[in-house]
Amino acid sequence: MASSPAFLALSLFAVLHLSCCHGQAAGNGGGIVAIYSLGDSITDTGNLVKEAPPGMFETIKHFPYGVTFGRPTGRCSDGLLMIDFLAQDLGLPFLNPYLGKNKSFDHGVNFAVAGATAMDLTDQLNTSMSMPPFAANSLKLQLRWFKDFLKSSFSTDAGNSSHALLINAQGCKVRRRLQSSLVLVGEIGGNDYNYAFFANSSVTEVEKLIPGVVRTIIDAAEEVVHMGANRVIIPGNFPIGCVPGYLAMKAPGSSDYDSMGCLREMNLFAAKHNARLQRAVADLRWSYPNAAIAYADYYNSFLELLSNATTLGFDAASTRKACCGAGGGDYNFDWTRMCGAEGTAACEEPSKYVSWDGIHMTQAAYRAMSRLIYHGKYLEPQILNFPGKK
Repeated sequence: MASSPAFLALSLFAVLHLSCCHGQAAGNGGGIVAIYSLGDSITDTGNLVKEAPPGMFETIKHFPYGVTFGRPTGRCSDGLLMIDFLAQDLGLPFLNPYLGKNKSFDHGVNFAVAGATAMDLTDQLNTSMSMPPFAANSLKLQLRWFKDFLKSSFSTDAGNSSHALLINAQGCKVRRRLQSSLVLVGEIGGNDYNYAFFANSSVTEVEKLIPGVVRTIIDAAEEVVHMGANRVIIPGNFPIGCVPGYLAMKAPGSSDYDSMGCLREMNLFAAKHNARLQRAVADLRWSYPNAAIAYADYYNSFLELLSNATTLGFDAASTRKACCGAGGGDYNFDWTRMCGAEGTAACEEPSKYVSWDGIHMTQAAYRAMSRLIYHGKYLEPQILNFPGKK
């Protein structure tokens, strides 16, 4: 008996699904051909400066930002970021920002935006936070950019094939691409807390944001796994009590410092976020055993960097001082005169400093962090195979 058109279409749909969408499982040692990154200023390679209105964030568009790299790039540093060193180590080019024009996205895309939050603006305004973010580039928006990019990049034109076949063929292309890629979901969430702290919310009040922030991050990670990603890294937060910008907010003479000279209460807050995030990542890993999902421990890797600053080439006396800023003192930081503004100056040797502008790190510190995390013990579990490494 002759086959009907509907039966033929259904058969072809099944063949496409089995032959195209059944990709390799994670952890088989396959090479990574692309990186897709979602996040904030720790990862942004130029999206904010493309989107910000004229006159806003002018400082990161000009020297001394980018001074070590040789030109300003929109990175919040004197040079490269962790994402840049990770790309290099995987044998890939630097990730171009999604909002960049006429850029190559053959080996990945950076969707991260400096100032971005995990939660949407509407969710934030329903919390105790009273200071709105200066950029409405939440994780949900970046995820939508990611989906739009994949849809436009892997569109399928199959003549008179049915709509269902076209959708499935496109989905197969996307899944095959993601199965040979690495997706970073974060670091993000730090700004949700920053905006609340800057609005003078207490630590107890800001702690109420943690469940929503973590849930938002995990929901995004689960969504990219559903899209086909099988190598996903979810970073935690830094020990923010060691950051010059936060240290400068504390009244001189306070006794609330730990043995490393960091603010004990702020680090305890960051540790609570990380503990909840780690539990959620473990649950996600259990739910998707065929995907390689790792937690990047920014907190303890940063503390190791501080503990071994001299060995790593940093000036131990400057580990909590901004290279670029104003105000002098212990932190060289003034919230009213940020790096690049009139009256500020950059240090002569950024490579000797951990902090670049009191909020972000120097290229040298980001390089050290990248080695500690991606080549050390702070990626849990280790899901990366670097070229030439046995």
